[in-house]
Order: sequence, then structure tokens, then C-alpha cells
Amino acid sequence: MEISKYELDECSSYVNRCREEVAKRLIGQKEIVDGILTALIAGGHILLEGVPGLAKTLAVRTFAEVSGLEYRRIQFTPDLLPADVTGTLIYQQAMGKFAVRRGPVFSNVVLADEINRAPAKVQSALLEAMAEHQVTIGETSYHLPEPFFVLATQNPIEQEGTYNLPEAELDRFLMKLVVSYPTPEEEMQIVKSNGEAPNLPVMQVFSPMALEKCKTAVQAITADDKIISYIVSIISVTRPDPSRNERRASASQRKNDILHYISFGASPRAGIALLQCSKVAALFQGRSFVLPEDVQSVAKQVLRHRLVLNYEASADSVTADDLISKIIELMPLP
Repeated sequence: MEISKYELDECSSYVNRCREEVAKRLIGQKEIVDGILTALIAGGHILLEGVPGLAKTLAVRTFAEVSGLEYRRIQFTPDLLPADVTGTLIYQQAMGKFAVRRGPVFSNVVLADEINRAPAKVQSALLEAMAEHQVTIGETSYHLPEPFFVLATQNPIEQEGTYNLPEAELDRFLMKLVVSYPTPEEEMQIVKSNGEAPNLPVMQVFSPMALEKCKTAVQAITADDKIISYIVSIISVTRPDPSRNERRASASQRKNDILHYISFGASPRAGIALLQCSKVAALFQGRSFVLPEDVQSVAKQVLRHRLVLNYEASADSVTADDLISKIIELMPLP
């Protein structure tokens, strides 16, 4: 299936209009805006990490309004129960039977605020929803509305009373976006707005039909076998070889040894996600084919939460982003 220039321009128009509407409330944060747009079109979930006060919740709420999708927010706390997320069975005495009361997860856009504050049982309930687009209440499974889009936030600083997300759940997030502080110029605009920006009205840009057009366009974007091989090579190099001999090395030598810091690498699901996000990046540029630059532009967002680093990485202050940058730098271009 080929995509026409008209269809590409139409999808690019939706994306640019969405950026303009979000910019009415959200100052700066271009990477976050494009990241959420990418996941929305690609049909994946987003993990947002950043300190409080950086407009993570505002970004999610604004995107829900711009997309015209039903939006629910779940504030995760240590005493939350799975039924508080998925729903439960309520006994109706007058009718003498149980009825289903659906939880807030039955929505198009679900904000899981401070997801790492929820215990394992709650995270498992959300994992089923993210992976299967369904939840089980009692003995029956119920399909969630489509599209179903989870945006989870977590605070990287305050770790008291939190639960680490299991790797299986992290792998279900299409991308992890790190929300950074604004630049001095952007912060001046934020302060001058005196907190009025969150209340500014935004127009709905996406309709279910427009969103489906963008998704269809992404599927029609082509990726040469050389691009696929490039993606697979990036994924493969993140996986340590257990048969290699361990050796002692200086700190400078260790920093150039990528596998020295990785306990577990990315799964094949990461390769699928990287290709899908690369296609969306090509769509944003108005192209019907993927270039290596598209893969490089989304590599950190797709891979940073899928690499399990060891204690030596922490000791040497090496992050997943550092390793991904090194991989991109060393990997030959197709």
C-alpha cells in the first residue's frame, strides 16, 4: 500500500495544528509534545518522568482535549486496590444478582499519576489493560474502548514509599519521556503568564477519523531492509554476551565498553517499537520512507527504560542515555 503526497500533507497538517493548540498551554517541551503525539499515532503507551511542577499532568489533559478522546485520571497511592482501577462487582439486592461497576481504566486516555506509588497488585491489573486492552472483573474479561492510551508519570527524586516498576511493565511502554526544566527564556514566559496558561481554551484537532488516517499513513510508510538491519543491530548490541570473559579495566576503558554496564538488554519488542516510532518520525517530516536519522531521533525514548543497568553503571555515573548515544555513535550507518 502506497501513500500519496496529499495524504502525507493532510497528516502533517493534523500534527502541526495539534502542536499549535498544545503550545497555547504548554510552553516549550517540544520533545514531550512530539513524543506524546508519536505514541498516540503509533498506538503505544507513554511513561513520563520528571520532578513535580513541570506540567506533566497539564500536558496529558491538554492532549486529551486536543484529540477529542475521553480522559480519566487515576491518582496512584500505596493503599489503592486493583478494583479502584479496573472496577468491581456490586451486589444488587433488589435484583438478586451482581452487576459490574466499571473503573476509570475504561476510557480512551488514562493518566496514571505517580504510577510507582502503587503496589504490585495494582500494577499487575494495569499491566493486563496495557498489554491486552482488556480487564478481568470476576470471571469475565471486558474489552477496553479503542483507542486506549495510558500515560503514566513518576517522580525520579522522591523514592520513599514507592515501588519500582517491574521490567515486564516497563517493556509495555512504547516510550519513556524525560521532562526537563524549561530554558530561562521559556521560564520567563511561564512566570509572566501568571498561571493563566492552563485555563486557556484549546480546539479539538483530531477526530477518530483523522487519527485513523494518521495510523493508516504510518503503516504505509516503507522501511528498507537496510533500515530494519540497522534497527536490529542497535537492539542486538545492547544484549550482553554471557560467554565473554570478564576482565578488570580502568575507569576510562570501562566507559567505552558498553556491555560492561548492562545486565539485560532490549527485547525484540523494542525493535518493533523502534521501527514504529521511526515511521511516525518520518511522517512528521512529510516523508513516505524511513531514514537512519528517524531511527536515531527516537532511539533514546524507545530504549532508555528497556536497558537494565548494573551497579557499576551507577558507580561510574553512566546512564542509559549515555550508552544509547555511544551505540548510535559507533553503529555504522546503512
